[in-house]
Parts: sequence; structure tokens; C-alpha cells
Amino acid sequence: MDSFFNWIDSRFGIKEPHRRFLHRRLPERITYLYCLGGVAFTLFLCLLFTGMLLSLYYVPSEQEAFQSTLRLTKEVRLGWLIRSLHKWAAHLFIVFIILHALRVIVHRAYRPPRELNWITGTLTLVVAFASGFTGYLLPWDQRAYWATEVGTSMVATVPLIGNHLLYLIRGGPDVSGVTLVRFYSLHVLWLPLIMGFLLWAHFHMVKHQGISGGL
Repeated sequence: MDSFFNWIDSRFGIKEPHRRFLHRRLPERITYLYCLGGVAFTLFLCLLFTGMLLSLYYVPSEQEAFQSTLRLTKEVRLGWLIRSLHKWAAHLFIVFIILHALRVIVHRAYRPPRELNWITGTLTLVVAFASGFTGYLLPWDQRAYWATEVGTSMVATVPLIGNHLLYLIRGGPDVSGVTLVRFYSLHVLWLPLIMGFLLWAHFHMVKHQGISGGL
């Protein structure tokens, strides 16, 4: 790999202008627990790649969503593999964010001046849950429909504005094709953009403040 990166660097000159980013100080007693955030980021990249491939075949309409999912799984070459990778990467992404958060709590790395980094990490977990929830509806089968029906109906219990939030999320009084398009837009565009911004801010602060050395 060194020979490959040296070859790339000889053509593009990557190392010198990015030296401050590529070289960073690490705590003396660093362990594999510090890799949990990096694993979560790798899974995020996997989600982006597999999601772009899935979007080539998925049709976000009330009439075609379920059939396009079936075609993708059964007829598209390696479609079942790409869909499985996307599904399991989504589950593991949330798991590793939680494990990373637990490591931060145990090492008390949320203390100043890293409190804002803790907030961005927490918001990343919230966006990850929202991405999973919106993506669950996209196969447009009975399980996805009723899970979304129950999940969104909980919003109606919010005092004063519950019904307005319910209409905003569903695009109407019931889960319908409008809801499907709305969830698809959130899942493939808005939530990934928000996630990307939060991760950028998170990594920028880690680079600026350094990695916490633990207790």
C-alpha cells in the first residue's frame, strides 16, 4: 500500500498540502476502542455506496416500489448482496455509534472543551435512527407499511402540535404514496446531507482538539 500511495503522491502531490490532516498526535495508551468511531464512518461510506447502487433500480412510487424491490433482489445481478450489505451496514452503523458513545462516556471525553463534539455525535445518532426509520418504509410491503403507521402515529401524542407534525411527516392523514416519496427524499438526500455535515464538524473538532487520552 505504501508503494501505491507513493505513486499517487508523485502524480498529485497529496501528502505535503495535507500533512497537518494526515499526521496527528495520539494518546500514549491508545487501544482498539478508539477505532469504534472510524468503523462507524467506514460503515457510513458503505451505506452511501450501496445506497447509490440501489437507487439505480428502486422506483419510489406507490405502484412500483414493491415490485422494483423484488426485481432488485431476484433479477438484478448481485442485487440481493448489495441490498443485504446496505441493510446490515445500517444496523452496524447504529451499533458502532452507540459503542463509540459508550467509550466516550467511560473515558469522560465529553468534558470541556469537547462538549460540542459530544453534541454533534449525539445528533449523528439521532439522524442515524431517522435514516433507519425512513428507509424501513421503502420496500413498501405490509410490515413496512404498518410499522410506519404505528411509528408515525406516536407523533400525534405531542401536545398542541401533534396532529400538525403527523400531517407534516405523512404528507396527509394516512400513510400513502405521498409518505413514501417524502421518506425517500429524506432517506437519500436530506438526512445524508445532514449526516455528512455533522461528521465533518465532528472530525474537524477531533482534529483541532486532538484525541482524548482517557480518564
